[in-house]
Amino acid sequence: MSAASQVLERLLRRAEKARQRGASEHVSLRMTSPSAAREYVGLDTLRERDIFHAEMSHAERDGAISIERDRRGGDAARLVRITVADVAKLAHYLGIPLVADSVANASKHLEHWTSRFPVIEQVLARWREGKKVRSHGPEGAQDLRDAAYAVASRLDDEQQRERILRRESVRLFGDSKRVEVLTLWLEILVTSEIASSGLAREDIWAQIGLRREPLPFLVSGRGDVLLPTVQLPLVQPYLGLPAETVISVATEAHSVLTIENLATFHDAAPLASATSSVLLLYTGGMPSPVWRAAYERLLRGLADEVAIYHWGDIDEGGFRIAEVLGRVVANTGRKLRPWKMSPADIDPSIRHGLTVPSAAKLASMQRSAMRLGWSEIVNDLGRMPITLEQEYLDPQFPS
Repeated sequence: MSAASQVLERLLRRAEKARQRGASEHVSLRMTSPSAAREYVGLDTLRERDIFHAEMSHAERDGAISIERDRRGGDAARLVRITVADVAKLAHYLGIPLVADSVANASKHLEHWTSRFPVIEQVLARWREGKKVRSHGPEGAQDLRDAAYAVASRLDDEQQRERILRRESVRLFGDSKRVEVLTLWLEILVTSEIASSGLAREDIWAQIGLRREPLPFLVSGRGDVLLPTVQLPLVQPYLGLPAETVISVATEAHSVLTIENLATFHDAAPLASATSSVLLLYTGGMPSPVWRAAYERLLRGLADEVAIYHWGDIDEGGFRIAEVLGRVVANTGRKLRPWKMSPADIDPSIRHGLTVPSAAKLASMQRSAMRLGWSEIVNDLGRMPITLEQEYLDPQFPS
C-alpha cells in the first residue's frame, strides 16, 4: 500500500467513526502533523513527494477529497490539509468497502442464526463500531455462519453421540479440517462470550461432542455399573465404557470426584480402587454432551447423602469446566463442591513462584467460582491469585 493510500485509509476510518457518532463525515487530516500524516511528513525525496501529490490529486479529481495547499508553493505546493468530500467515493477510490456496508452484508449472512445464538448480535455490534472480534472484522461472517451451523448440527443430533472431529467436519463441510479452522468462532458460540474463555481447543470441540478420537467413560472405585443389557462390576483400577451405555452405578462410596486431567486420573485410580469411600470419574477435560448425560444419570441413581466434588486446574479453563459440571449437578438437585481448587488448599512451598493470572483471567475465574456458589474461593483467588495445573499435586480424596 502506498504512503498516500495509507493516509487516505486513515482519513476514511475517521470519517466512518464520525458518521457512526452522528457527526459530520467531512473530517480532515492536517498534513503537517507527524501523528496524523506521518507517511507524508516522513517523505525523503522530491520523487516520493511528487508520487504522493499525484495520488492525492487523483483522489481529488474523483470527488473523494478536497485539498488545501500551501498558497506560496505553486503547482508543487506542500499539502496543508485534506478533507473528505464524499465518503462513498473515497471508499470506492481506495477499493475498500465501507464498514456499514460490510456489516450490513455480514448481518444478512447471519440473520438465520442470531435468534439461536444471541452472542452474534454482540459480534455485529462490535463490527458496527469499527472494532474487531478476535482480530476479525465483518469478513469473518462466513466463518461465523459455518460455526453456527456446526454447533447447531451437534446440539440437534438426536442420537446424542460423540463424533470424531475430522469425520464430522467432512460430513458437514466436505473438508476434514474446516471445523478446526472455525475453533475461535465455535468458542464464542458455545461460551456466549466474545472474550477468550481460556479453554483449550480440544475442550471447545468436546463441549459440542467432538473428539479427535473416541473417549470412553472412565470410572474407578468399587461397585457395579448398569448397562442396557448387563450389570458389570467395576474392575480395578478402572473401567472404560461408551458413555451412552451407562445407566447408573451402584456403589457404597461416600463421595463422587470428577477429575479433569487424564494423568491425574491414572495416578488416583489405584488409590480409589483400594477404598470404598470414593468413586472417580474422568471428565475428558471439557465433558461432552453425551458424557454430561451419563453423569446426570449416574448422579440421579445415588443416595442423597453422597457428596459430589470436582477437582480441576486452577485456571480460567479449569473453572469453566467446573461451571459446566456444576450445571449438571444442579439439575439433579445437588451442589457441586470444589476439591483442591482454592489457592488456600495448596501448600505454600508449591504456591510460591506459580504464575499469576492476568486481571482479565482472574476476573473470569472468580466469575465462574461465584456462579458455582464458591464464594470462599472467590475471596481466596483475590488474596492469592495463582494458576496451577492439577498434575502438580499428589492425589488425595475427600474424607
